[in-house]
Amino acid sequence: MSHEHPGYAEDKAAVLKRLARIEGQVRGINRMVEADTYCIDVLTQISATTKALEAVALKLLDEHLAHCVADAAAKGGPEADQKIKEASDAIARLVRS
Repeated sequence: MSHEHPGYAEDKAAVLKRLARIEGQVRGINRMVEADTYCIDVLTQISATTKALEAVALKLLDEHLAHCVADAAAKGGPEADQKIKEASDAIARLVRS
């Protein structure tokens, strides 16, 4: 099974920019804890960071379905079944998180 070109390849710069922003949010949460910030304020920032990370995950999943899964499904066979199972498992993990 080839992973040469991920579904997000065309949006890689945007994905990296979003992840850098999230990384900054996590550093900010760390600084809040170091500064003994009120718990609810820290929890609010954690919630915002979690939502941002979930948005990236949904974007990647959307790209994966539109490219990798769609291409494999068009070809059919065991690779299609595998790609669909991988996507289904990824969705289940996102729902549980």
